Amino acid sequence: MSRIEPQPGIMQIALYEGGKSRIEGMSNVVKLSSNENPFGPSPAAQEAVKRTLHEMHRYPSTDHAELRAAIADVHGLDADRIICGVGSDEVLAMLCHAYAGPGTEVIHTEHGFALYRIGALAAGAKPIEVPERERVTDVDSILAACTDATRLVFIANPNNPTGTMIGMAEIERLAENLPEQALLVLDGAYAEYVDGYDGGARLVEARENVVMTRTFSKLYGLGGMRVGWGYGPKAVIDVLNRVRGPFNLSLAALAAAEAAIRDTAYVEKSRGENARLRTWLSGALAEHGVPCDTSMANFVLARFADADEAGACDAYLQTQGLIVRRVTGYKLPNALRITVGDEPSCRRVAHCIGQFKAGAR
Repeated sequence: MSRIEPQPGIMQIALYEGGKSRIEGMSNVVKLSSNENPFGPSPAAQEAVKRTLHEMHRYPSTDHAELRAAIADVHGLDADRIICGVGSDEVLAMLCHAYAGPGTEVIHTEHGFALYRIGALAAGAKPIEVPERERVTDVDSILAACTDATRLVFIANPNNPTGTMIGMAEIERLAENLPEQALLVLDGAYAEYVDGYDGGARLVEARENVVMTRTFSKLYGLGGMRVGWGYGPKAVIDVLNRVRGPFNLSLAALAAAEAAIRDTAYVEKSRGENARLRTWLSGALAEHGVPCDTSMANFVLARFADADEAGACDAYLQTQGLIVRRVTGYKLPNALRITVGDEPSCRRVAHCIGQFKAGAR
C-alpha cells in the first residue's frame, strides 16, 4: 500500500459542485444556476481583452498596480491595501493559508458559502459551523462559538445562497467583540447589488481585525476571467502578498477587470435591472405560493413545502429547459436558488413554476 498521504483534513473535503450548465438532449437551455450577470460583461471589458491578444507571450504584472489603482479610484480606497486574486476564492484561500492551521478554528454560518469550510480543512484548521436565525447571520451565535483557537470568522454579506444580509451595526458589534487574535472576513461577492453599501470598506479602515473581499464574477459579468480582490489592514495585505503567486492573474483578466470597473454606466444599468427583475420574480413566485426571503443579491431562494417538492420542481424545470440550483448541500433541501436572469428568463421560470404548482409534472 502507498504511504503517500495528503495532509490531515484534505479527505474531509467534499468535492465542490458548480451550478449545472447543460441538460442532455436540449439546446435551448436557460442557465439560472450560477448567479451570472445575464447581460454579460461591459463592452469596454470585451474590447480591453481583444487588445491583449498580441501580448499573450508577455508575463502580466506581478503587483497588479493598474487594476488596484482603478479599484481604489472607483471605491475611494487606498491602493496599497488592496490585493488581487483569481476570484475572491483565492483571497479567501490565502487568508486560510496564512492565518489558520492545525490547532486553530475557522467559524462560518450554517448556510454560508461552501469554500469557507473547504479553505479551513485545506489549511489543517477545524471548521466551526454556527446556526443562523431564519436563514440570517446571527452575531450572538458567532460570538458564542469563539474560543482562544478562533483565527478567522467568515461572513458573506449578502449571503449565498440565502440572499439575506445583516446591517453594519451588527457587523461592527461582531468586529468589536471578537477575540483579539481573530480576523473578521466580510465576503462581499454580492455587495455591489446593494445600494449605498460599501461592503465593509470603512470598517476595514477603522479597525485592524477586518478584511473585505469582492469579486468581478457577479455584477461585472467576468466569471470566466476569474478576478477578485481583497481590502484589509496593510499588515494583513503584506502577509497575503507573501503567499500569493506572483503571476496569479493573466494579462487578459487584468485588462478586463480594469475596464469593467471603470465602466460605471454599465455597472449602474446592470444593478438597476437586477433590482427591478428581482422584485418582479419574488412577487411572481409568491403569487404561485412559493415564498422567498428578501434577497439583496442577484438571485432568490425559492422555498417549497419539503425536499420532495423542491426536487420535483427542479426536475420539471429541467424538462422545460431551465436550470436552477439545488442547495441541499447548504442544508436547504426544500429550496431552489434561482438566478435573476434577463426579463424573458425571469418570466419563463416564474411561468413554469406556476405550471408545476398547478399540477404539471
